[in-house]
Parts: sequence; structure tokens; C-alpha cells
Amino acid sequence: MSALHATIDFDDAENLLAADRGGLLRAASMAGAQVRAIASAVDEGALESIADDQPPRTVVWVAGRGNAETAGSTLAAALGYSTGAPIVVVPQAPPWIGALDVVIIAGDDPGDPALVGAAATAVRRGARVVLVAPFEGPLRDATAGRAAVLEPRVPVLDDFGLARYLAAGLAVLQVIDPGVRLDLATLADELDQEALRNSAARELFTNPAKTLADRMSGRTVVMAGDNAATLALARHGGAIMLRIAHQAVATVCLADAVAALHTGLGGLSDADREAALFHDEEIDGPLPERVRTFVLTLADERAVVAARVAGFDGVDIVGAEDVPDVSDTPVQSGRPEQQLAMLAVRLEMAATYMRLVRG
Repeated sequence: MSALHATIDFDDAENLLAADRGGLLRAASMAGAQVRAIASAVDEGALESIADDQPPRTVVWVAGRGNAETAGSTLAAALGYSTGAPIVVVPQAPPWIGALDVVIIAGDDPGDPALVGAAATAVRRGARVVLVAPFEGPLRDATAGRAAVLEPRVPVLDDFGLARYLAAGLAVLQVIDPGVRLDLATLADELDQEALRNSAARELFTNPAKTLADRMSGRTVVMAGDNAATLALARHGGAIMLRIAHQAVATVCLADAVAALHTGLGGLSDADREAALFHDEEIDGPLPERVRTFVLTLADERAVVAARVAGFDGVDIVGAEDVPDVSDTPVQSGRPEQQLAMLAVRLEMAATYMRLVRG
């Protein structure tokens, strides 16, 4: 999106809200509510049927696309090395599913043949099954009351449903693995705080989502991650930028971005810097689009990431704690999954602002 196409200022809260005819900002702010709804379902006993003293052989996350698949990949990357059972993300039921496994069926379409087939196979073979999907139609018929259900309780656009899948996965892992300890209510509060920091009423210099959107505007954007979890998040960022902001974003491993930076990606010569300094758009026309690379990182990896991109032009490191002005609400890094969820909300709201400033 070129800055020339912007018709509303990022700090014009009244017109941003008027332009939000589809309720995108509200939907992007509902991550905390989605997590809280999952926590309530668990408190009501939704997962009692999968509780067992015997740890599972494997946690199989079945999801074919979209936020459901992204959540599974994110959880597998963030927690797969610390859980008692490996987390496997697959698009359909593998042939080895059995009674020793926990199978999570995640998606938004209860008629998806792959999900329905996986649910039927898992139930037939005696696996513990959790449905993170609408409990209706063929999916309900396939499980016939033999599955735990975490269906959507908060109506939200599919674009903004990642938090629900993440919360559902975390809830299941806590029930089946005593080593996983995360308070979903606390996570919901943190996501509410993230949404509040990014609200339309907050000005650009105190609003991390608006800051991101402003730095992306008028540029070719590359989004990178340095491990499987942040790379999954980068891909989510690319998807949400395309779906909501209508901006194509390259999402790559940091190693690929560094290789391109070494050969001049985003770099400015001394002549370019001088030309930009004295540039007048009314006389000289718009500057050509430049590339900016955004590297998503977790707190524990920030120092390593910073060292890898040191000295390159056009690179921003983005972590959960990177908030412009946090004197009122300091941001704690938290566990990796908390950081990833907070960054997901920030990217979703940044994409929304990029869409709304066009009016």
C-alpha cells in the first residue's frame, strides 16, 4: 500500500472508526475474549473426557489450512521440545493413530472431509479426541458424543481466529501434560492489554500496531522469523496482511533475509540518502518504494537476532516488549506462547489500520 493512497491519518481516531464499516478493529481486539471463552469451557468440564493419568504417545493436530494449521505449527514449534509427548501437525489422519494418542481436530468447516474422516478414524481406534471446530453437521455425526468439544463461543471473523486455536491447544496440553502450566485467564488479560495499547484512540507514538503499520506503509515488506515458531508467526503476518490490508508481504526464514541483506536488499547508497534528504514530492514526484525487513523475535533470542542483522539498513526487530511508550502499562515478556499470541494481535491490528487509512 503506497502512502499516497492513504486518505486518513493514523491519529484520526474518529475517521478511522467511521471507515471501519466491517467491524475489523473490534474483531481484531477479541483475542482476549476468545481465550477467556476457552478457559470458561474448560472450567465447565469440557475436557474431562480426555483427562488420564497415562500420558499420550503423541498429540496429533489435524488441520488443513488457515489459522487452525498456523496454531498447530506454532504450538508444536514453541512447546514441542518441552512437552511429554511430541506434537505432530498433519492435514489428515495418519494411518498409525491409535488408543495411545490424543487427536485434536481443528478447523472452521464441520463438513471438511479431511476433518470428518480424521475424527471418525480417531474415534473408531479409541484415541482421545478433541474437536476445536463447530460441533455440527458431519463432524458431530462422526464423533457421536465420543469427543471433547471446544467449539467457538465468541463470533469472530475467521481472519482473527488464531487466538482461539492457540488457547484450545494450550488447554488440551495442560490437561494431558502436567508439565505444561499456563493460566489462560492471565493470557486473556495480556491480550486485552495488547488490544488496548493498539486501540484507535491511542496516538501513533504510543501505539505499537499503528507504529508497525506506519513503518510498513509505502514500502515493500519482508517479514522474517529465526525459528519455527516465529517463522509460523511471520507467515500468519503475511496472510493477515494480504487478507486484511491487501498488501503482499514476503515471509521468509531470517537466514534468507540476511543473505539478501548481504547483497544489498534495502540498503541505501550515500547518493540515495542525500537525494532522500532533499526530496520534495511535489517537485520530484514520489520516492520509489523501498524494502523494509521486520524480524519477529522472542525475548530470549533477541540478542542473537540483533547481532545477525547489525549494520544493515531497513531492518526492524519486533518483539512483544517493543512498545513505544509503556510507562503506564509495562510489558512483560512472558512465556514464548504468550509472546507469540501478543505479536499475532499486534500484526492483526496493524493490518487493520493499513486497511482503514485508505478510507
